Amino acid sequence: MATTTRTLRKTDLDRDTRDLYAALNDLVRIYQFRDRNKICCHDISVTQCYALQSLSRAGAMTQGALANELMLDKSTASRVMETLERKGYIRRTPHPDDARAMRIDITPKGRTLCHRIEEDLIAEERRIIADLDPEVRRAAIGVVRDLARLAAARIGRQACCGTDCE
Repeated sequence: MATTTRTLRKTDLDRDTRDLYAALNDLVRIYQFRDRNKICCHDISVTQCYALQSLSRAGAMTQGALANELMLDKSTASRVMETLERKGYIRRTPHPDDARAMRIDITPKGRTLCHRIEEDLIAEERRIIADLDPEVRRAAIGVVRDLARLAAARIGRQACCGTDCE
């Protein structure tokens, strides 16, 4: 009996894992293209937007720390920063404590753009979830937060799911 229960649980877990994979794959693909289309009309890439969001939330950081935050190699992060600096969205200055490092900070222009993009995306989220029952919305948010936290932990990172980042 215990073997049968274990086998059923494994089968259920296998099914649920495949269903979750398919659902997340669809969701990520839809959001990826939606974000690209909404963000690019502001004349920046999705990666550049992620950089602005990171700087807006965490404050100034080194280029290496930002590359790590964005999960980019240093040369790619450097190109992202060059473009954002050229457009006036960030400023790079020598780090006061490390002559080898650059300190990256978001400018007021960058903060305004970041806020405008986030407001556009939040308005889209509002339209998506408006017809869901409030309990279902809260449960869905909890599940997504839990999945983000668990996935981040698997790769040795910390997830930031909302305004209460630790």
